Amino acid sequence: MNQMNSFKNPLLKSMKIGFVGAGHMTQALVKGMVQSKAVRPEQIIISNRTPGKLIKLQETFGVQTRAQNEQVVEECDVVILAMKPQDLPAAIESIAGAFNEHQIVISLAAGITFSILEKQVSDGRLVRLMPNTPSLISRGILGFMCQESDDYVSSTMEDLFSSLGVVVEVDLEEKLDALMISCSSGTGFVFEMMMYWQDWIAERGFTDEEARLMTIETFLGASMLAAQSDGIEIEELQSRVTSKKGVTAAGLSSMRELEMERVLRLSFEKANMRAQEISRSTK
Repeated sequence: MNQMNSFKNPLLKSMKIGFVGAGHMTQALVKGMVQSKAVRPEQIIISNRTPGKLIKLQETFGVQTRAQNEQVVEECDVVILAMKPQDLPAAIESIAGAFNEHQIVISLAAGITFSILEKQVSDGRLVRLMPNTPSLISRGILGFMCQESDDYVSSTMEDLFSSLGVVVEVDLEEKLDALMISCSSGTGFVFEMMMYWQDWIAERGFTDEEARLMTIETFLGASMLAAQSDGIEIEELQSRVTSKKGVTAAGLSSMRELEMERVLRLSFEKANMRAQEISRSTK
C-alpha cells in the first residue's frame, strides 16, 4: 500500500523521525519511508553503537546521523527503539530521562511488553511495532499496538509504515504476539519449508539454481493465486488441484498422516514460549 497522497496526519511533513539502532529492520523502514515520500530524508535522524551502518544509511538515503542516542531522543518527535530485545534495557538506561510526554516512542523489541517498557520509558506515547522482513520489498505485515487508544498515534503509524506493506492495529498484546509469531517468525518457518523443497528437487537431478527458482515460483505462485482469488477459501483452491486418488491427494494424505498441522502448531507455540521467556528475563 502507498498512501503518499492521502496522509491522515497533516503534521507528518514537519516531524523528526528518530531511530536508535541501525540494523536490518531500521534499513528496511528507512527505505520504505524515503522511497514512498512519506517523509523527507532530512527528517530522519539515526544513531548506532558503531558508525559503519550509519555511514551507509547516510550515503544511500541522505538521512541525518548522530553519535549519541541522547541526541536522537532530544531532537525527534517520533523515536523508534530498533535494538534487539536483550539489548533494549541497557541501551535506553542512559536515555530514559530524555523522553517527553508528547513523543511517540515505538519499540520493535519482540517479547518486551508495555509493562516492561513503561518502567524504562517514563514519558512518551508508547507503541509496540512488529514488522517482518518482507517489509524490505514492501510486502510486509506490520502489526502495532498503542499503549492507550490514540487516534493521532494510530494515524501517524499508518502514514509512516503503510508503504512497507499491510499495517494492522491490534488491541491486545496477545494478538500482537500472535501476529509476530505467525508473520515475523512465520517468514522463517516458510523459508525452512522452502529449503526442504529445494533440496528434494535438487536430489532429482536439477541444478541448485533450477531447484531454487522452481521452489520460489511454486510458493510465490500459490500465494499470488490465493491473493487474487477473492471470495475463494484456500481450502477450495487446494481442492481444485487435488483429484480423488491422484498424485496430489497421495502427497496430502501423507502430510496429514504425519500430522504436519501439529508440527506447525508446536513450532508456533515454542516461539510463543520463547517470547514469554524474553519478557520474563527483562522484567
